[in-house]
Amino acid sequence: MDFLRPASWEEALAAKAEHPTAVPIAGGTDVMVEINFDHRRPEYLLDLNRVPELREWEVGEENVRLGASVPYTLIMENLRAELPGLALASHTVASPQIRNRGGVGGNLGTSSPAGDAHPALLAAGAEVEVASVRGTRFIPIDDFYTGVKRNALAADELIRAVHIKKAAGPQQFSKVGTRNAMVIAVCAFGLALHPDTRTVRTGIGSAAPTPVRAREAEEFLAAALEEGGFWESGRTVPPSVARQFAELAAGACNPIDDVRGSAKYRRHAVAVMARRTLGWTWDEYRGFGRATEGNERCA
Repeated sequence: MDFLRPASWEEALAAKAEHPTAVPIAGGTDVMVEINFDHRRPEYLLDLNRVPELREWEVGEENVRLGASVPYTLIMENLRAELPGLALASHTVASPQIRNRGGVGGNLGTSSPAGDAHPALLAAGAEVEVASVRGTRFIPIDDFYTGVKRNALAADELIRAVHIKKAAGPQQFSKVGTRNAMVIAVCAFGLALHPDTRTVRTGIGSAAPTPVRAREAEEFLAAALEEGGFWESGRTVPPSVARQFAELAAGACNPIDDVRGSAKYRRHAVAVMARRTLGWTWDEYRGFGRATEGNERCA
């Protein structure tokens, strides 16, 4: 196994073009596990740790540009307000040591359906910036996952950054595991309310061959909130709406039975998480609305 160590982004792209089968490694939290268990034996490893821009982020007026290798710890510490769903998901990643090394680019590159970042990225409507010596392109997160541990990257492309809209409303993330740390998700659920467009987005992990959205559930909830005037009034969402949303979310799953959980359990757990995260996000939305209304009265 040869170890390639580019010192710049341009060198990294050139190395990937020359060796398309080279496996990128930055945090190494996914790749090294596969190598240690002899599940993967690549001819080349492409070490990206000397490429500084991959560990940088930029907060713009509307979006956050998150370098592929920005560690989860820094997301939690610096981007909680702008990317609350991803920050919550970052808290559930493995252990502090792994959160200090791993980044979103690794989750995307591996494309495991159980990756903790995927539900939050789907719910936020992210775009993945990828590049090669041929140029740069942006892949909507909805088009990124193409199969079990497969994605839309070309053989000579590397993930450079993820572009995520700053949260315009509450976001939540929930995960079921066999313990509280160092655990692969049995299933996971992300929810984001977008009051500016009066839309809802979801993300489901480890309950289908790829990370998926519960599109019917999103459309149902957005319609229910609009038709019932809930966005304006901030009234409590009726239990019947929450139950229907949960059932539709579970219906979006296509899980398997494995050592971590049965398909039946995963569907049930996704329904429970969908109902609970809806309650949490809507309570947060109502609280924000009441605070804003109170400030306007005082003015």
